[in-house]
Formats: sequence, structure tokens, C-alpha cells
Amino acid sequence: MSKVWFFVGFVFVSVYVPEFESKVFTKCGLTKELLQNKFDRTLVGNWVCLIESESAKNTSKVIVKANGSKSLGLFQINSKDWCKFGSKGGKCNIKCEDLIDDDICLDSLCAKQIYKEMGFRFWEGWVRNCYGRNIPFPNCPNL
Repeated sequence: MSKVWFFVGFVFVSVYVPEFESKVFTKCGLTKELLQNKFDRTLVGNWVCLIESESAKNTSKVIVKANGSKSLGLFQINSKDWCKFGSKGGKCNIKCEDLIDDDICLDSLCAKQIYKEMGFRFWEGWVRNCYGRNIPFPNCPNL
């Protein structure tokens, strides 16, 4: 009987729980993706350093902060100010859930908005690991 309940539970989870596609980029794959999303080529090294420091290039990374907010996705965009769960909202007017899938288009627009308002210093990982360093464009063939 327990095997039947396990199967029923498995089917329920498979059908009714939304599945997020996530991706962990390589450095060159990330660089290519950033260029396709129209990031300034002269700043791509800093963006790559930031992303490596914040999310380890993982689009589905979520960190719960002490204040109850969540930092989400590749750029670790915080839910307190920049997005809203369940519907579009926040300063970026996006759903927080859209920050943890493998499509980084909305994430990129929001990250560029944050950068425009606050600069790279908004991201603690960038300050800790990238600030003050000469960060060249990643050495990737064909880019």
C-alpha cells in the first residue's frame, strides 16, 4: 500500500509543482550570454566577477536574508525592493520567480537598472571580490 501512496505523491508533485529550469554557466558561456543581453563590453569582466561572487553562475540560487527577504538568481537581486512574489512589482516591475529560471533577459534588465541607480557597490560580492582589481574581459575564443 505504501508503494501506491508513493506513486500517487510522485505523480502529484510531478504534475502540480512548478518546475524551474536552472543553469550553471561556464565563464565563457556567461560572457557570451551577457553580450547577447547587451551588457557594455568594457564592463563584462566586472559583471562576470560579480556573478561568480554572488551566485557561482547558478541561475536558480536563492539566499534568504536575515530580514526575511530573498536574494535571487544569477545576479542575486533582492526581493525587498526590486521584485515581487506572485505578480509583477518592485522597482524592476518583475515577478521574483522570473529571476530563478534559466532565461536571464529580465534579470539582466533589472541588474542594469540596479547598476544605473547604485553601481556595482550594491553587490557585496563585487565589493568583496572585485572592487579595486583590474578585471579584464574574459579570455574566451570567438568573443
